[in-house]
Amino acid sequence: MLRTLISIAATAAVLGIVTPANAVVEFDEDVTNNVIMGSGIGNGGFTTDRQNGIELGMRGKLRFDAGNQPQNIFNSNNDGTYSFAAGLPPTGFSFDPNSPTTPIWNFEWSINSSFDGTGANLDQFDYRIGMDFDPGVGTNFQEFDPINIPVADHSIGTNATAESAGAEADGVDAVAEAADYVLLIANNNLAQNSWSMEFFNNGAFDIFDPEVDGTYDFFLEAFERSAAGGPGQSLARVDIQIIVGAGAQVPEPAALSLFAVGLLGLGFAGYRRRRQTS
Repeated sequence: MLRTLISIAATAAVLGIVTPANAVVEFDEDVTNNVIMGSGIGNGGFTTDRQNGIELGMRGKLRFDAGNQPQNIFNSNNDGTYSFAAGLPPTGFSFDPNSPTTPIWNFEWSINSSFDGTGANLDQFDYRIGMDFDPGVGTNFQEFDPINIPVADHSIGTNATAESAGAEADGVDAVAEAADYVLLIANNNLAQNSWSMEFFNNGAFDIFDPEVDGTYDFFLEAFERSAAGGPGQSLARVDIQIIVGAGAQVPEPAALSLFAVGLLGLGFAGYRRRRQTS
Protein backbone atom coordinates (compact mmCIF):
# COMPACT_ATOMS: atom_id res chain seq x y z
CA MET A 1 0.00 0.00 0.00
CA LEU A 2 1.43 3.33 -1.01
CA ARG A 3 1.87 6.03 1.58
CA THR A 4 3.62 9.35 1.47
CA LEU A 5 6.40 9.50 4.04
CA ILE A 6 8.03 12.89 4.17
CA SER A 7 9.12 16.03 2.34
CA ILE A 8 12.77 16.98 2.81
CA ALA A 9 14.39 20.29 1.86
CA ALA A 10 18.13 20.35 1.21
CA THR A 11 20.72 22.56 -0.40
CA ALA A 12 22.37 21.48 -3.64
CA ALA A 13 26.05 20.70 -3.25
CA VAL A 14 28.89 18.70 -4.76
CA LEU A 15 30.56 16.34 -2.31
CA GLY A 16 33.31 13.74 -2.47
CA ILE A 17 32.85 10.09 -1.58
CA VAL A 18 35.34 8.94 1.04
CA THR A 19 35.37 5.22 1.69
CA PRO A 20 36.77 4.15 5.09
CA ALA A 21 40.37 3.04 4.59
CA ASN A 22 39.88 -0.18 6.57
CA ALA A 23 36.58 -1.16 4.99
CA VAL A 24 36.15 -4.89 4.46
CA VAL A 25 33.40 -5.35 1.89
CA GLU A 26 31.96 -8.86 1.49
CA PHE A 27 29.59 -10.23 -1.12
CA ASP A 28 26.54 -12.53 -1.05
CA GLU A 29 26.27 -12.24 2.71
CA ASP A 30 23.49 -12.69 5.24
CA VAL A 31 22.82 -9.64 7.38
CA THR A 32 22.68 -9.86 11.19
CA ASN A 33 20.47 -11.40 12.47
CA ASN A 34 17.48 -11.71 10.14
CA VAL A 35 15.64 -9.92 7.38
CA ILE A 36 12.92 -8.40 9.55
CA MET A 37 10.92 -6.51 6.89
CA GLY A 38 7.76 -7.72 5.23
CA SER A 39 6.86 -11.40 5.08
CA GLY A 40 8.57 -14.20 3.24
CA ILE A 41 11.66 -12.13 2.42
CA GLY A 42 14.78 -14.26 2.59
CA ASN A 43 18.24 -13.38 3.84
CA GLY A 44 21.34 -13.53 1.66
CA GLY A 45 22.71 -11.80 -1.40
CA PHE A 46 23.75 -8.67 0.49
CA THR A 47 26.92 -6.72 -0.17
CA THR A 48 28.06 -5.77 3.33
CA ASP A 49 30.56 -3.69 5.26
CA ARG A 50 31.09 -4.43 8.97
CA GLN A 51 33.29 -2.19 11.07
CA ASN A 52 33.18 0.03 14.15
CA GLY A 53 30.30 -2.08 15.45
CA ILE A 54 28.14 -1.17 12.41
CA GLU A 55 26.92 -3.45 9.66
CA LEU A 56 25.61 -1.97 6.41
CA GLY A 57 24.08 -4.12 3.69
CA MET A 58 22.57 -3.49 0.25
CA ARG A 59 21.30 -5.75 -2.53
CA GLY A 60 19.16 -5.87 -5.63
CA LYS A 61 16.05 -8.07 -5.72
CA LEU A 62 13.51 -9.27 -8.27
CA ARG A 63 10.33 -7.47 -7.23
CA PHE A 64 8.07 -8.62 -10.09
CA ASP A 65 8.16 -12.04 -11.72
CA ALA A 66 5.99 -13.09 -14.67
CA GLY A 67 2.97 -13.02 -12.39
CA ASN A 68 3.90 -9.69 -10.78
CA GLN A 69 4.93 -11.45 -7.57
CA PRO A 70 8.12 -10.76 -5.58
CA GLN A 71 10.79 -13.44 -5.45
CA ASN A 72 13.86 -14.06 -3.32
CA ILE A 73 16.02 -13.77 -6.43
CA PHE A 74 18.90 -11.34 -6.06
CA ASN A 75 20.89 -11.95 -9.27
CA SER A 76 24.17 -11.16 -7.52
CA ASN A 77 27.33 -11.33 -9.60
CA ASN A 78 29.38 -11.86 -6.40
CA ASP A 79 31.21 -8.57 -6.86
CA GLY A 80 28.74 -5.96 -5.61
CA THR A 81 26.81 -5.85 -8.88
CA TYR A 82 23.31 -7.21 -9.53
CA SER A 83 21.82 -7.85 -12.98
CA PHE A 84 18.18 -7.49 -14.04
CA ALA A 85 16.28 -7.22 -17.29
CA ALA A 86 14.99 -3.85 -18.41
CA GLY A 87 11.27 -3.29 -18.64
CA LEU A 88 8.06 -2.78 -16.73
CA PRO A 89 6.35 -5.46 -14.60
CA PRO A 90 5.07 -8.10 -17.05
CA THR A 91 1.33 -7.67 -16.51
CA GLY A 92 1.38 -4.00 -15.66
CA PHE A 93 1.92 -2.38 -12.29
CA SER A 94 2.74 1.02 -10.88
CA PHE A 95 3.08 2.18 -7.29
CA ASP A 96 1.99 5.61 -8.49
CA PRO A 97 -0.62 5.80 -11.29
CA ASN A 98 0.68 9.26 -12.19
CA SER A 99 4.21 7.98 -12.70
CA PRO A 100 4.20 4.49 -14.23
CA THR A 101 7.96 4.00 -14.02
CA THR A 102 8.18 0.87 -11.88
CA PRO A 103 11.14 -1.40 -12.71
CA ILE A 104 10.93 -5.15 -12.14
CA TRP A 105 13.63 -4.83 -9.46
CA ASN A 106 13.91 -3.22 -6.04
CA PHE A 107 16.97 -2.25 -4.04
CA GLU A 108 17.03 -3.25 -0.39
CA TRP A 109 19.13 -1.97 2.48
CA SER A 110 19.90 -2.89 6.07
CA ILE A 111 21.46 -0.76 8.81
CA ASN A 112 22.58 -2.51 12.00
CA SER A 113 24.18 0.06 14.27
CA SER A 114 25.35 -2.56 16.78
CA PHE A 115 25.60 -5.88 14.96
CA ASP A 116 28.20 -7.24 17.41
CA GLY A 117 26.97 -5.47 20.54
CA THR A 118 29.71 -2.84 20.52
CA GLY A 119 27.80 -0.06 18.79
CA ALA A 120 24.78 2.00 19.83
CA ASN A 121 21.16 2.45 18.84
CA LEU A 122 20.16 3.86 15.47
CA ASP A 123 19.64 7.47 16.52
CA GLN A 124 23.23 7.84 17.76
CA PHE A 125 24.70 8.02 14.24
CA ASP A 126 24.18 9.93 11.02
CA TYR A 127 23.65 8.16 7.70
CA ARG A 128 23.58 8.85 4.00
CA ILE A 129 21.97 6.82 1.23
CA GLY A 130 22.45 7.64 -2.45
CA MET A 131 20.57 6.52 -5.57
CA ASP A 132 21.94 7.13 -9.05
CA PHE A 133 19.45 8.32 -11.67
CA ASP A 134 21.92 8.46 -14.58
CA PRO A 135 21.86 5.22 -16.60
CA GLY A 136 25.05 6.17 -18.43
CA VAL A 137 28.70 6.47 -17.48
CA GLY A 138 28.09 9.39 -15.13
CA THR A 139 26.33 9.45 -11.78
CA ASN A 140 23.50 11.68 -10.60
CA PHE A 141 22.90 10.85 -6.95
CA GLN A 142 19.81 11.73 -4.98
CA GLU A 143 20.84 11.38 -1.33
CA PHE A 144 19.56 11.91 2.20
CA ASP A 145 19.75 10.49 5.72
CA PRO A 146 17.19 7.64 5.76
CA ILE A 147 17.07 7.31 9.55
CA ASN A 148 17.20 10.77 11.16
CA ILE A 149 14.05 12.12 9.52
CA PRO A 150 10.67 12.92 11.07
CA VAL A 151 9.08 9.58 10.17
CA ALA A 152 9.57 6.62 7.83
CA ASP A 153 8.02 3.21 7.27
CA HIS A 154 11.19 1.19 7.90
CA SER A 155 10.98 -2.15 9.66
CA ILE A 156 12.87 -1.69 12.94
CA GLY A 157 14.14 -4.11 15.56
CA THR A 158 17.18 -5.57 17.32
CA ASN A 159 19.54 -8.50 16.83
CA ALA A 160 16.92 -10.67 18.55
CA THR A 161 14.03 -9.71 16.23
CA ALA A 162 12.64 -12.69 14.34
CA GLU A 163 12.36 -12.88 10.56
CA SER A 164 9.59 -10.61 9.20
CA ALA A 165 8.85 -9.35 12.74
CA GLY A 166 10.19 -5.80 12.53
CA ALA A 167 8.08 -3.00 14.00
CA GLU A 168 6.92 0.02 12.02
CA ALA A 169 5.97 3.45 13.32
CA ASP A 170 2.27 3.71 13.93
CA GLY A 171 -0.20 6.06 15.58
CA VAL A 172 -3.69 7.46 15.44
CA ASP A 173 -2.41 10.50 13.53
CA ALA A 174 0.75 11.91 11.99
CA VAL A 175 1.97 13.40 15.29
CA ALA A 176 1.60 10.11 17.14
CA GLU A 177 3.25 8.21 14.31
CA ALA A 178 6.24 10.57 14.32
CA ALA A 179 6.56 10.21 18.10
CA ASP A 180 6.50 6.41 17.76
CA TYR A 181 9.22 6.57 15.13
CA VAL A 182 11.47 8.63 17.41
CA LEU A 183 11.10 5.99 20.12
CA LEU A 184 11.81 3.16 17.69
CA ILE A 185 15.13 4.54 16.46
CA ALA A 186 16.14 5.51 20.00
CA ASN A 187 15.58 2.00 21.36
CA ASN A 188 16.62 -0.28 18.49
CA ASN A 189 19.69 -0.95 16.39
CA LEU A 190 18.32 -2.52 13.19
CA ALA A 191 16.41 -0.85 10.35
CA GLN A 192 15.60 -2.25 6.92
CA ASN A 193 13.58 -1.31 3.86
CA SER A 194 12.87 -2.35 0.29
CA TRP A 195 12.49 0.49 -2.20
CA SER A 196 11.60 0.99 -5.84
CA MET A 197 13.22 3.73 -7.88
CA GLU A 198 9.70 4.93 -8.67
CA PHE A 199 9.32 6.13 -5.06
CA PHE A 200 11.99 8.76 -5.72
CA ASN A 201 11.47 9.50 -9.41
CA ASN A 202 10.29 13.08 -8.98
CA GLY A 203 11.38 16.70 -9.13
CA ALA A 204 14.92 17.10 -10.38
CA PHE A 205 15.22 13.31 -10.59
CA ASP A 206 12.14 12.73 -12.74
CA ILE A 207 14.27 11.02 -15.37
CA PHE A 208 14.24 7.33 -14.48
CA ASP A 209 13.04 5.01 -17.25
CA PRO A 210 12.85 1.29 -16.34
CA GLU A 211 12.91 0.33 -20.02
CA VAL A 212 16.35 1.86 -20.61
CA ASP A 213 19.48 -0.28 -20.28
CA GLY A 214 22.01 1.18 -17.88
CA THR A 215 24.09 0.92 -14.75
CA TYR A 216 22.78 2.47 -11.53
CA ASP A 217 24.98 3.04 -8.49
CA PHE A 218 23.79 2.96 -4.88
CA PHE A 219 25.61 3.61 -1.61
CA LEU A 220 24.89 3.56 2.09
CA GLU A 221 27.19 5.17 4.65
CA ALA A 222 27.22 5.63 8.43
CA PHE A 223 28.95 8.49 10.23
CA GLU A 224 30.01 9.35 13.73
CA ARG A 225 27.94 12.26 14.99
CA SER A 226 30.20 15.26 15.47
CA ALA A 227 30.01 17.58 18.49
CA ALA A 228 29.31 20.45 16.09
CA GLY A 229 26.32 18.61 14.65
CA GLY A 230 26.01 16.86 11.33
CA PRO A 231 28.09 13.97 9.97
CA GLY A 232 31.54 13.36 11.41
CA GLN A 233 34.01 10.61 10.60
CA SER A 234 32.84 7.88 8.21
CA LEU A 235 32.41 4.62 10.12
CA ALA A 236 31.20 2.18 7.44
CA ARG A 237 30.14 2.28 3.82
CA VAL A 238 28.75 -0.11 1.22
CA ASP A 239 28.32 0.43 -2.54
CA ILE A 240 26.47 -1.65 -5.12
CA GLN A 241 25.62 -1.37 -8.80
CA ILE A 242 22.46 -2.61 -10.49
CA ILE A 243 23.05 -3.44 -14.15
CA VAL A 244 19.87 -3.22 -16.22
CA GLY A 245 19.65 -5.00 -19.55
CA ALA A 246 22.93 -4.86 -21.42
CA GLY A 247 24.09 -2.26 -18.91
CA ALA A 248 26.35 0.68 -19.45
CA GLN A 249 30.04 1.31 -19.15
CA VAL A 250 31.12 1.21 -15.51
CA PRO A 251 32.19 4.71 -14.44
CA GLU A 252 35.79 5.41 -13.58
CA PRO A 253 36.52 5.92 -9.85
CA ALA A 254 36.97 9.66 -10.38
CA ALA A 255 33.47 9.90 -11.81
CA LEU A 256 32.08 8.05 -8.81
CA SER A 257 33.50 10.68 -6.47
CA LEU A 258 31.21 13.44 -7.73
CA PHE A 259 27.47 13.60 -7.39
CA ALA A 260 24.70 16.14 -7.34
CA VAL A 261 22.70 16.68 -4.20
CA GLY A 262 19.43 18.51 -4.58
CA LEU A 263 16.55 17.26 -2.50
CA LEU A 264 14.53 20.46 -2.70
CA GLY A 265 11.05 19.58 -1.59
CA LEU A 266 11.71 15.86 -2.06
CA GLY A 267 8.62 13.75 -1.58
CA PHE A 268 8.86 10.02 -1.50
CA ALA A 269 6.47 7.18 -0.91
CA GLY A 270 6.72 3.80 0.80
CA TYR A 271 4.33 1.03 1.43
CA ARG A 272 3.33 -1.17 4.33
CA ARG A 273 5.10 -4.42 3.62
CA ARG A 274 3.42 -6.16 6.54
CA ARG A 275 0.29 -6.34 4.35
CA GLN A 276 2.17 -7.64 1.34
CA THR A 277 5.46 -9.30 0.54
CA SER A 278 8.06 -6.87 -0.80
